[in-house]
Amino acid sequence: MIVQLPGIQPEIAIQAIPDDERVWVPQAPDVWFRPLLLNTVTGSWCNLLRVRKSGVLSRHIHPSWVTGYVIRGAWRYLEHDWVARQGAFVYEPPGEIHTLVVDDLVDDGKGTVPEMITFFNIHGAMIYVDEAGQTTGYEDVFTKITMCRRHYAACGLGEGYVDQFIR
Repeated sequence: MIVQLPGIQPEIAIQAIPDDERVWVPQAPDVWFRPLLLNTVTGSWCNLLRVRKSGVLSRHIHPSWVTGYVIRGAWRYLEHDWVARQGAFVYEPPGEIHTLVVDDLVDDGKGTVPEMITFFNIHGAMIYVDEAGQTTGYEDVFTKITMCRRHYAACGLGEGYVDQFIR
């Protein structure tokens, strides 16, 4: 028997890429995220980002560090000369503005793939900015929770479905 200590949240052990398409939360046309951990104590979250289109996704900045691991496909930042391909680890320093791009039918080093899936661990907010660096919007753990609740209620999973990922 496992004893749960007071104040200690239970672990999360789930299949990261879900069998049920409804678990993917729409973020933009042909862009979804799959929540894995939504930490309201630290203001951080872990999710999978799935993109099934080519083009510029977002120009943004983070006040804290971000790490990523490419599971499928590839992507890059306009501001750098590297491409993050399947199996790559990425560290993003705080304060750097970067523009995420997924190229058409990206070559992941093993052939072309129709989608990109990357695990991201984000600390703090994601602040969207225009070409002049002016804020145009933001996401944080609380806006992510709200997006999940809306989507899960609409798709039949129920808005409480997201609660299993909140700590």
